[in-house]
Amino acid sequence: MLKAIARTLTCSALLAAIPLPAAADTLRVGKAGAEAFSFVPADIGQHTGIFKKHGLDLTISAFGGDAKLQQAMAADGIDIGLGSGPGMAFIVKGAPVKGVAAMADQPLIFALVVRNDGSVKTASDLKGRKVGVSGVGSVTNWIITEISNQHGWGVEGIARVGLGSDANRVAALKTKSIDAAIVNIAVATKYVQTGEGKVLLTFGDLVKDFHIHVIFATNKAIAEKPQAVRGFLAGWFETITSMRSNKAKTVEIAKQVMRTDDATTSTIYDAVMPMFNEDGHFKPKALAALARSYVALKTLPQEPDMSKLYTEAFLPKK
Repeated sequence: MLKAIARTLTCSALLAAIPLPAAADTLRVGKAGAEAFSFVPADIGQHTGIFKKHGLDLTISAFGGDAKLQQAMAADGIDIGLGSGPGMAFIVKGAPVKGVAAMADQPLIFALVVRNDGSVKTASDLKGRKVGVSGVGSVTNWIITEISNQHGWGVEGIARVGLGSDANRVAALKTKSIDAAIVNIAVATKYVQTGEGKVLLTFGDLVKDFHIHVIFATNKAIAEKPQAVRGFLAGWFETITSMRSNKAKTVEIAKQVMRTDDATTSTIYDAVMPMFNEDGHFKPKALAALARSYVALKTLPQEPDMSKLYTEAFLPKK
């Protein structure tokens, strides 16, 4: 009897000595758009277990543009924000966040759509017209400003109307409240498929040196969850690598997030994947272009010191 008790106690001691797997940290991640392929890596990394491997469990939510994303971070509603390069200007205005990775470069994710009624036939017809964008200081706002400048019309040559989500912009276009809308390529494709609209412009050649998307972390997350921030970035770039080598799996998951069919999602994959940054490091020329965009958009009165708006401390080591 005593020997049996001793054996039981020994087994219990051995079991107690075995370390239990650490519980995954929950990280709240916000996307500036619900259906944009730009932000699909968060869903893919979660679905395939890549973030779990880095000790993270993500809760993912979506917002109608950069301004609402930044508001959520300021209100401590999310820890990580997947937003735009132009959104870094919010930091100068006091947003309690920092850019922690350059997520994507050229603006391959967007398209300008118009009604299929002949009211806008070419880009030259946009002068003085109303174009739907997500909001003030957004990347969509900046793109329309660049188009206006490149045509020699100046910053105010095209009227930009902030409407929030892609769905709101398409709805306003249908009711003729606006003349065109800049939306993500998935929404543009679906609108064209209805027969009601057409793509007027895409923006791959608009600017070569740029950071169209940036990953943000709140100052609170940086201070209280530095390992989680580091793990998220490691998981993100591992996901990008996986997406490049596994198109079929990427399309399978992405089509559910974007609510598109196989063929459409495959086309979007081919068009957009080249924009994703390989390692998250910020590029001097791209940062300079962003600084100029803040002044052009009248978001800021002068170009800021960009080095104060981001950190590369959490990026995977090269």
